[in-house]
Amino acid sequence: MAHRTAELTPVSILYPRPNSTTFSPLPALNASQPKANLSIAMPCFTMSLGAISNLIALGILVKSYARFRRRSRTTFLLLVGALLATDLVGHIIPGAFALRLYLAKMHWSAVDRSGAFCQLFGACMVFFGLCPLFLSGAMAVERCVGVTRPLLHSRAVTSTHAKLAVALLYILALLVAALPLAKVGRYSRQFPDTWCFLQVHGTLSLADLGLTLVFSGLGLASLCLSLLCNSLSGLALLQARLGGSQKLPGARQHSTQSHDIEMMAQLAGITLVSCICWSPFLIFISLSVSKSFSGTDYDLRHYQWLVFLGVRMASWNQILDPWVYILLRRAVLRRVYRVLNPHRQLAHSSFRTMEKDQQNASLH
Repeated sequence: MAHRTAELTPVSILYPRPNSTTFSPLPALNASQPKANLSIAMPCFTMSLGAISNLIALGILVKSYARFRRRSRTTFLLLVGALLATDLVGHIIPGAFALRLYLAKMHWSAVDRSGAFCQLFGACMVFFGLCPLFLSGAMAVERCVGVTRPLLHSRAVTSTHAKLAVALLYILALLVAALPLAKVGRYSRQFPDTWCFLQVHGTLSLADLGLTLVFSGLGLASLCLSLLCNSLSGLALLQARLGGSQKLPGARQHSTQSHDIEMMAQLAGITLVSCICWSPFLIFISLSVSKSFSGTDYDLRHYQWLVFLGVRMASWNQILDPWVYILLRRAVLRRVYRVLNPHRQLAHSSFRTMEKDQQNASLH
């Protein structure tokens, strides 16, 4: 038992996991309580990794945007660029808030005497949480229209419309994040006193309940919309692949479907990562705020742990998104395919060489 305790993290030493099912509220932390020996190395590492990953992906995206001028691909690349830029800024700004706390050894009184620090921290968490989910949903809708209704896409979906959609989604996320600053709901320090977010534990007002459910509802709705649109797009591509559509000449048809498959693979990867990273947090805060508002007995400390683990998982979404885009490009997938199937690639090259020789012989 002593060996097991020694392996626990500093946070779990300060707040041991509960084994009861009764309501046991945690006392509020203050400067007189012992602070955990939290290391600044991990937040520095994740912040640097996220920034570098998004910068690499943005560099690749800029080159792709310069090479491909097709309208269907341009709008998708604009949305991907907005997502990567949002992930980059959303990793740096909240990360800077967290680093400031780590440097102050978690003494909030040293960095937030007026309460403004926590308010801004919480607003950033809400804004940069909703924006990637909104943008993923917009990407899924754009691809669904592009695959299932290509004529409508070519007429209605333009770069200007894509930029307008991004601006409207930013405004919607900003409005939700600004409501507590207008005294609709509130931001508060969250377990283990290292971040701020909407009030999801303890005594809640109707505004607290409504705002948290709006946040989680918008996030879950975006994920469901992405899954639905991706499913429709995938079925349409599969049907076109199996049906052998004759609307386009062979080479052009192959190139178009290849681009569509590449974009769908990237979008499916981004959606999968978002669902894995964000679903636990969105569900946990909904459960916690519902139980707190109803006044039923529940294990508060257990739900605080769940919400804390959920936000840690959600933070990895901003790190994994750029790598999904980087690794699921056609150039990378083609190289992987050549490594995994060298004999088939050799046979395909030999066949193409033989076919070309026969064509040249027939000309002579």
